[in-house]
Amino acid sequence: MEQIKTFLLLGSLSVLLVLIGGYFGGSGGMLIALLMAGGMNFYAYYFSDTMILKHYNAQEVDPREAPMLYRVVERLVERGNLPMPKVYIIHDHIPNAFATGRNPEHAAVAITTGLLELLSEDEIEGVMAHELSHVGHRDILIATVAATIAGAVAFIANMMQFGAMFGRNNRNGNPIMMIAMAILLPIAASIIQMTISRSREFMADEGAARLTGHPEWLQNALIKLSNYNGRGEVQGATPENAHMFIISPFEGKNISFGNLFRTHPTTQQRLERLEALKREFAAPAEQNKLYDRHYV
Repeated sequence: MEQIKTFLLLGSLSVLLVLIGGYFGGSGGMLIALLMAGGMNFYAYYFSDTMILKHYNAQEVDPREAPMLYRVVERLVERGNLPMPKVYIIHDHIPNAFATGRNPEHAAVAITTGLLELLSEDEIEGVMAHELSHVGHRDILIATVAATIAGAVAFIANMMQFGAMFGRNNRNGNPIMMIAMAILLPIAASIIQMTISRSREFMADEGAARLTGHPEWLQNALIKLSNYNGRGEVQGATPENAHMFIISPFEGKNISFGNLFRTHPTTQQRLERLEALKREFAAPAEQNKLYDRHYV
């Protein structure tokens, strides 16, 4: 279901791009904007992992330096039939973890010392399974495609606003209407982009539960992280980097309209879905018990 939703949302972004590109500059204007945004995101796709890891001063570790963490990751990639990613530790008290890299063969997972101190080994395994699910689902690629289209929408919208302000409405458009579209269309594109991000978070949660076989491990980790975030503002968190946190750093602080721009589902929504998976996993076990009682 989440994959279908992602496909439909990406299609909506594409349609939005085609509509405003055709309105303002025809096919030529749309192509130029798409090429510019595509070039920027091509660079980000291939080098964003290096930039992100340097930004956080992440240090690559080996099995001798982080035996528990390495053991957890090795166990998960073996179960998930994934290539072994590079493993990084970030010396930061704020509990967090993320995955980066353009595909499973060029992936890295990073975790802060704050998260290592906050969670048990089982809970860390639940979190790392979530991040490795992002890798397996190629979410970095999907996020880059969404960002490319949303960036092109924003670029064309800025051109529309510029043209309207200087009277260059050569396609018999109303300048006021063009300015309104220039303001509203990037907002619409951002909402769609954020919805894609939330959809992929649900998929990663489910992937983590199926990879570990223990949805409660990730549940417990999410509860601890939510409680931590509830103590006050998470230092260094901004709307631009919120997607790099395993749960929204603004959990519980968004007004209802702001939920449209959430990069993550609410923790309560994620806990409820994981609870449903617990019941799903428990059902076959209960059926086996009934079978054993009847025939043994």
